[in-house]
Amino acid sequence: MHHNKSIMMATETTSNESESLTKTDGCNQSVYPNQEYDMKHAKRGLALIFNQKDFSLLGLKTRKGTDKDRDSLVSRFEELDFEVKAYNDYSRDKVLKEIKEVAAADHVDADCFVCIFLSHGEDGHVYANDEKIKIPEITDLFKGDKCRGLVGKPKIFIWQACRGDKKDDPVAPMSAEDSDDEMAVDAGVSNTLPAGADFIMCYSTTEGFCSFRDPLNGTWYIQDLCEIMGRYRSQLEFTNILTLVNRKVSLRSICDDLSATGTKQMPCFASMLTKRLFFRPKK
Repeated sequence: MHHNKSIMMATETTSNESESLTKTDGCNQSVYPNQEYDMKHAKRGLALIFNQKDFSLLGLKTRKGTDKDRDSLVSRFEELDFEVKAYNDYSRDKVLKEIKEVAAADHVDADCFVCIFLSHGEDGHVYANDEKIKIPEITDLFKGDKCRGLVGKPKIFIWQACRGDKKDDPVAPMSAEDSDDEMAVDAGVSNTLPAGADFIMCYSTTEGFCSFRDPLNGTWYIQDLCEIMGRYRSQLEFTNILTLVNRKVSLRSICDDLSATGTKQMPCFASMLTKRLFFRPKK
């Protein structure tokens, strides 16, 4: 009898817990599949580009072709109505100073915010021209408790850097030299996600793999991102654009270097966006 009574009590407790959960869930706001971010503020917002090319202080390879990426990004994001600021070969202190000033600024009249880093990287860091910076040192400054003006607004981070030293389906090791016409790789950033809604992290390659850079024409990822955004910016939702970029980059392969023929790259993105994001023209 005592055994049955215990079972009944346990059942009642479980039932009460379920009812409690149901009541709590019932307090949630309704969600709809077509909800979009409000992109009708007075300004589109700020787009920061940190272009790191010279690493002579660290003994890392010069990132030839990165200026082509910078110029393409400036042109494309200005077309999207952003206020674009590009910085070349900044030190760690100067990068963080600029980031902190932007995070502390008033973004009330802005639709969103974009930060783009073109550099080398490794183990959850990106490189300034003199030292590494932990990715959360940058992204944490834009969480809701620190940057009130961007609460509920998209915060887009684009990382053009290697995330390891593997190559998809390699045939042979690539040349270690970075001449004016040889394909190069950017070296290493690993997956680091910010805690908080409305962030999206866009990576030039999946974790553990290399990201390819043409010393004359720029990186595969940034050039394809700029092309696809230019073509579909008014038609496609942003994550659909990124998916199309993933496909375009994944179809590329190195064909002019016999030692690396067939080598592939696969970008990825981690979205914590809570609504659909479109970059329709400002009226």
